[in-house]
Amino acid sequence: MTQVAIDHASHRTALAGGLSGAILGRALRDAFVKLNPVKLVRNPVIFTTWIVALLATVSAAAGIGSGQGFGFALQLALWLWATVLFANVAESVAEGRGKAAADSLRATRVTTKAKLIVDPITGAIVPTPAHELDVGAIILVEAGDVIASDGEIIEGVASVNEAAITGESAPVIRESGGDRSAVTGGTTVVSDWIKVRITAKPGATFLDRMIAMVEGADRRKTPNELALGVLLAGLTLVFLIAVVTLLGLGAYSGVKLDPIVLGALFITLIPTTIGGLLSAVGIAGMDRLLKVNVLATSGRAVEAAGDVDTLLLDKTGTITFGNRMAVEVIPVPGVRPEAALRAAIMGSLADETPEGRSIIELGRNAGLSLSLPVGARAIPFSAVTRQSGVDAGGKTWRKGAVDAVLKTVGLDEGQAPAEFRQAVDRIARSGGTPLAVAEDGVLVGVIHLKDVVKPGVKERFADLRRMGLRTVMITGDNPVTAAAIASEAGVDDFLAEATPEDKMRLIKAEQARGRLVAMCGDGANDAPALAQADVGVAMQTGAQAAREAGNMVDLDSDPTKVIEIVEVGKQLLITRGALTTFSIANDVAKYFAIIPAMFVVGLPALGALNIMGLHSPQSAILSAVIFNALVIIALIPLALRGVKYRAIGAGKLLSRNLLIYGLGGLVAPFVGIKLIDIVISALGLA
Repeated sequence: MTQVAIDHASHRTALAGGLSGAILGRALRDAFVKLNPVKLVRNPVIFTTWIVALLATVSAAAGIGSGQGFGFALQLALWLWATVLFANVAESVAEGRGKAAADSLRATRVTTKAKLIVDPITGAIVPTPAHELDVGAIILVEAGDVIASDGEIIEGVASVNEAAITGESAPVIRESGGDRSAVTGGTTVVSDWIKVRITAKPGATFLDRMIAMVEGADRRKTPNELALGVLLAGLTLVFLIAVVTLLGLGAYSGVKLDPIVLGALFITLIPTTIGGLLSAVGIAGMDRLLKVNVLATSGRAVEAAGDVDTLLLDKTGTITFGNRMAVEVIPVPGVRPEAALRAAIMGSLADETPEGRSIIELGRNAGLSLSLPVGARAIPFSAVTRQSGVDAGGKTWRKGAVDAVLKTVGLDEGQAPAEFRQAVDRIARSGGTPLAVAEDGVLVGVIHLKDVVKPGVKERFADLRRMGLRTVMITGDNPVTAAAIASEAGVDDFLAEATPEDKMRLIKAEQARGRLVAMCGDGANDAPALAQADVGVAMQTGAQAAREAGNMVDLDSDPTKVIEIVEVGKQLLITRGALTTFSIANDVAKYFAIIPAMFVVGLPALGALNIMGLHSPQSAILSAVIFNALVIIALIPLALRGVKYRAIGAGKLLSRNLLIYGLGGLVAPFVGIKLIDIVISALGLA
């Protein structure tokens, strides 16, 4: 059996979207490939720039220029091509970061032979290449083995290193049954063994889909991008009409305007800035999710996350750890707390359930580490007796369901001590599960089991509330238990005793009110709701059906990660809006900065409007073309990093964007074009 070594640090760096020389080199190569007009036609603004650049090149090659000489025409052509190239670089850099992550994921692929179980009775095994495993095949995976393909554990429990997927080296527990039975091809079993039923066809594993997603090969434009594209096309048409009318104005005023110069002017006026950065903003949004270890299957989902109003969260495994855990042992009057805890541990030594192990862990945290006495008779927990215990040297210990233990010690509920009954009632009302503890046939205490809320959840839900999101916990628990956990977790509302149909009805009801709904879940019973929600976030540790249904996968299986998801979504929308505001303001400023300089020769009275004091009509248009190209490069870092999201109202946010990016878009061309005009005039380029 062979496998490749995984560099976890490089894997994490790639997933984080770090820029490197290799990424930039690939981006530059791809930028030239994207000069293909078939690829550019998807972006009407940049495609228009490509057409004008081609015409300028033909004009320069023919030596006719614009009446200002071959050198001027050549400079126009080169800077127009640079504008197209820089726009391609922006998109290629964004795509390149995803491709780097894909390369890192490819490095986790393994060449291995799975242990295919061909006879379930005898357990006979035949080594079989991973690519020959069919759906439904059952394989044995032991300590040190790489899991050959995606599947469901049907037997056993094991510690699995999932660094190939999450980048985290800490192993996690995977076991048959429940919502932690899904395993991913390319991960490694660290200890114990499991039997896995293959669920993915060769070449269609979760890792294969991750690679395709982060490469963005199947990425389609979102509705917001399409709408913005229509706006940009409309603005392009408006400026086309404006520039064409300049021909008539020039003829009327006696100013000769060359078509190539007008073409260059047209390119400086249309919204090339946002046109060149639009794709990069969308791709970078998905990349920023990778930074927080969330895989988005579409840009549409990232956008929708920015507008989410309601967040539904499955309780078990999402808000809580899933298994009920012991949090305290309450002694009956006359029994010391240490003695009650010791009795609870002794009664749990033969209990291999998660609840039993949690009682032992509670004792270990309190400094008590006990073991079975020599010659003791262990009584494992069973669904029939509903209790476990130990008999040793004439002493007995029992732990289990209250009614079962009371029956064992010969008491009915009314005969139990009042303090015991009060503790049982208090635990039940709080949403916990009470277990009775007896030693030598006498009640000694009550164990409090509860579904433990994950650390930090309440604080994060408070952050969501400040962001304007309403949180709803969904659980199959009874209303009393659900209310207790909802209060502890800090959610706004809850739906108790929920069936998959109830979840669907709730989501549809919220959507009918015009709200966008996000759903977090990890179980197979969450799959329909994840598919119906506008944003479905499935936990990587969850069932295969849940991962298939969601349009995002949280590789860390942290439900509070939805805060980062929402922030990235809002950041994507804000960034796109900010750059659009800057671009439109930019174009308006360039129009009023350049036109007076172009007509000042034929119409000297316009000299009063030439407030920038540009050197000549030639330097004015060349400076504008150069500025138009360079501003795209200057804004690439902002497009990739995104505008920082702040939890403020929409009105304040709009005012802030208009002040910073609207005013900035108006001022930048005046400053930039003037500086470039000074340089090219000093160098005698125009």
